[in-house]
Amino acid sequence: MSLTLLILGIICFAGALWLLFALEVLAPAASLLGLVAVYFSHMLPLAPNMVVTWLALTVIVMGVSYLQPRAIMAQNRGMGYMLGGAIAGMAIGLISVSTSGSLTAQYACMIVGVLAGIFFGFFLFSRTPQGQAVSLSSGNFFNYLAAKGFPLALTVIQPGIALMLSLLLK
Repeated sequence: MSLTLLILGIICFAGALWLLFALEVLAPAASLLGLVAVYFSHMLPLAPNMVVTWLALTVIVMGVSYLQPRAIMAQNRGMGYMLGGAIAGMAIGLISVSTSGSLTAQYACMIVGVLAGIFFGFFLFSRTPQGQAVSLSSGNFFNYLAAKGFPLALTVIQPGIALMLSLLLK
């Protein structure tokens, strides 16, 4: 049963990444379902308070995302750049798993890596011809980054937690 839950968690994580481009407001919920499935598989040492914390963050971010204007919710420009940056940042943050001493420092490095990756990915997108409408000089850069970046961050950090814990077990 635990292996089935672990596989279900991985499927939910993959579905969450797909939802970022299809229906972004639901992507953090799918990622949270993956984290919950991993928790109930008991294959990783995931604390219940961590799952509850990510549940609260997911509810808040999904609520704020749902309150955004439909025009912003429907857009997905720059999401590929931000997702690529988030995954690259998570990978760089996970490198700290082998070099850092404490679990808290490793967790913080992974989260900071994801957030920095999202920022730099969106910054690179804003330098393209398609991204001129949300460039730093347009005044929309930080608004759009916050609107799209927070759901993306939650969607990528939650599988990053499971990946980090699996790397620690080796």
